[in-house]
Amino acid sequence: MSRTISSIIPATRTVEGGGFVVYRPFPTRLLMDFDPFLLLDEMGPVDYAPGEAKGAPDHPHRGFETVTYMLEGEFGHKDSAGHSGTLRAGDVQWMTAGAGVVHSEMPGDAFTQRGGRVHGLQLWVNLPQRDKMIAPHYQEIPSANIPVATSEDGKVRVKVIAGEALGVKAAIETRTPILYQHFSLQPGAKVEHRVPRDFRVFAYALSGTALYGPQAQPVRAQQMVIFRDDADTITLAAGDEPVELLLLGGVPLKEPVVRYGPFVMNTEDEIRQAVIDYQSGRMGAITH
Repeated sequence: MSRTISSIIPATRTVEGGGFVVYRPFPTRLLMDFDPFLLLDEMGPVDYAPGEAKGAPDHPHRGFETVTYMLEGEFGHKDSAGHSGTLRAGDVQWMTAGAGVVHSEMPGDAFTQRGGRVHGLQLWVNLPQRDKMIAPHYQEIPSANIPVATSEDGKVRVKVIAGEALGVKAAIETRTPILYQHFSLQPGAKVEHRVPRDFRVFAYALSGTALYGPQAQPVRAQQMVIFRDDADTITLAAGDEPVELLLLGGVPLKEPVVRYGPFVMNTEDEIRQAVIDYQSGRMGAITH
């Protein structure tokens, strides 16, 4: 048996940061969160002319993790702890904000000058109550170091960012059990992918119309497919066109979620304290 589809949520177009367009399946009026995940944004794809590239200037985070996965283009990043770097196509940054950090994600000067295409994803992963106030830290994995698995017939390729797929395990360590996998399916491809029974799982296609579940239900790109927890296998397939899709899942925390913009805690008092700490400078500031 394969997991059946519970619901399909379309992504909503919105504008974030300094004015860049994202497609967001949640949180929206249709779906607030998907425990243990808080947000998924597809950034672009968008083509910038020279001088037009936009990003997310200095902003704080507390109580969760941000996972940035670049598909095309590049983003520079800095934080209030003095950490900085550049994410390029295929790279992943798993940032544990924990007790709080001020962070910026902006296109680099060279990319801004020449312009180009930007396409990426950002996922917010909630932290359990016990980890809300841990020290911030990063895991940065260049594309070349992210494990990749391929099916025997060569029609299925999966980049294993978190969890395990086709016998290959991820290099990233997560605070709670999570899977985050990027599948590339050639026309006619089909895979029966095992997932732990206690994981809530969804798929989100980046391109092409994928076929999901035992009924091979076609769902186009930029829609979120939520699976029921009724089996330990997910069926993914492609029709007559290639498909790029994400498969994400995790063990739900089942804890209270109180969110206020970039702060996600368990109580209103903790949110008020986060605002006070940020406004008083306790989360630091970025040196530009």
